[in-house]
Amino acid sequence: MGERKDDGSAGDANYGTIGKDYSIYRQPEPRIAAVINAALGTAQTVLNVGAGAGSYEPWDRDVTAVEPSASMRAQRGVHLSVAVDAVAEKLPFPDNHFDASMATFTVHQWSDLNAGLHQMRRVTKGPVVVLTCDPDLVQQFWLSTYAPDVLAAEARRYPALQLIGSLLGGRVTTLSVPIPLDCKDGFNEAYYGRPERLLEDGARLACSAWSFVSQETSRRYVEHLRRDLDNGTWDLCHSALRTLPEFDGSLRLIVSQPA
Repeated sequence: MGERKDDGSAGDANYGTIGKDYSIYRQPEPRIAAVINAALGTAQTVLNVGAGAGSYEPWDRDVTAVEPSASMRAQRGVHLSVAVDAVAEKLPFPDNHFDASMATFTVHQWSDLNAGLHQMRRVTKGPVVVLTCDPDLVQQFWLSTYAPDVLAAEARRYPALQLIGSLLGGRVTTLSVPIPLDCKDGFNEAYYGRPERLLEDGARLACSAWSFVSQETSRRYVEHLRRDLDNGTWDLCHSALRTLPEFDGSLRLIVSQPA
């Protein structure tokens, strides 16, 4: 997130390309949003860092969004505020300016995690809320059998949960966030019981880790999954997931309250 590219994207993934249909596949999931809203407590002013197209921004609070990617800013709905063109590592706000701050699916893309989290803590009076994934659990998902390099890239990118907590400081709580079967937010684990969705180019493109493998590698991975779905191999191993109401995967919410 600390580095802008010529096309207006930012971070370690090229959102000028992969962000084209991002808002179609990455809709906010209400049950995940409820967990985030609860963590924000009674805050009225909220900073959303790495805001993207605006997923999970609460509508009943005064939200200031920060997003360095022009492609992502352009996909923000008309009901949302215009995002500030800035990066986490250099937030243009005074100390203790916001009641709370949030960052969802973004810390793994920052060029300087330490600086970004310290900036969030600096400008926030109350809770700092970070939605991320536990890198120790990412590769336990069944997709690792079909797209090992994709999930290996994902695991490398996500910071350790303890590191995030230690950098934020204060009183830190880490919550496991269940993923519903019909999850509207199309990250990889959201399709735990709907594997056919990962055959869609748009669904994969909306998950930035797929951009770290070549098109040929991606094609081989998809054909492997397609073949196992057609011949029943996937269902032989994972059919119970098709009706599992919630999946406890790698999704975690870290909440830092001031000391």
